[in-house]
Amino acid sequence: MTFLSVITPCYNEEANVAELHARVAAAMAGIPDCTYEHIFIDNASADRTVALLKELAAADPRVKIIVNARNFGHIRSPMHAFLQASGEAVISIVADLQDPPEMIPTLVAKWREGYSTVLCVKRSSEETAAMFLLRRAYYALVERLSSIETIQNFTGFGLYDRKVVEAVRSFGDPYPFFRGMIAEIGLGICKLPYDQPVRKRGITKNNFYTLYDIAMLGITNLSKVPLRLVTAFGFFSACLSFLAGFSYLVYKLIFWSSFTVGMAPLIIGLFFLGSVQLVSLGIIGEYVGAIHTQVQKRPYVIEKERIGF
Repeated sequence: MTFLSVITPCYNEEANVAELHARVAAAMAGIPDCTYEHIFIDNASADRTVALLKELAAADPRVKIIVNARNFGHIRSPMHAFLQASGEAVISIVADLQDPPEMIPTLVAKWREGYSTVLCVKRSSEETAAMFLLRRAYYALVERLSSIETIQNFTGFGLYDRKVVEAVRSFGDPYPFFRGMIAEIGLGICKLPYDQPVRKRGITKNNFYTLYDIAMLGITNLSKVPLRLVTAFGFFSACLSFLAGFSYLVYKLIFWSSFTVGMAPLIIGLFFLGSVQLVSLGIIGEYVGAIHTQVQKRPYVIEKERIGF
């Protein structure tokens, strides 16, 4: 009998957790030679999510709950749950019902064919066209900047063999870019396309800051190209400034009595160089911030309570 783990991060998902639990149970019932645990990790929800999860755990011994002491963010909390799973393979699925649980039997079937990682990749999405195109452009940018082949339109929904789980654990990264880790591990990957439905209940927890955080984390974890572009752009700006200054000097020597430089070129040059410096400091700051996070070595979460373990 194969033992699997299903993990579900949630935050203020009182409208969705019961349906997700029922749909996961129905999907797992279609795999008769499997038993499983369903780990919900709650990121200090302010609604009735934890109360509903406790009701589910009381009725179903396969349900296990981790309640965080506070909201530890959208990156650290799922990783903690991922590393607490004890199954031969781990299936990650979010609570907003945009990852269809009905794909679980297919994930398991592909895993049994010999794939260490089975990833669900978005073929289309019912979110706004502008947002979907923006995500695709971001994935394409990371692909071009990265030194490894990344996985585009992949959000984490998939199945991971125990070997992959232990490989992720070995990274010891306190603020991990999970998608980049999976690409870097490189064990046999199967990609399954799916069409992502729109969220029907509740509101998305991904605001501009969280999306920007993931975007910058992906770039700084997988590429040094931005740092080298800063160096190249600084060299280019220095050459441009030197040529402009030399041109003005020659022009002044030729037309000594009639040529007046004026303040405009000076002001434009100062603003140009100032903006170059600010952009460069911002890029370098992202990398310094990533190093600072690594040095701190903080735990992913502090647990308030565990239920069902």
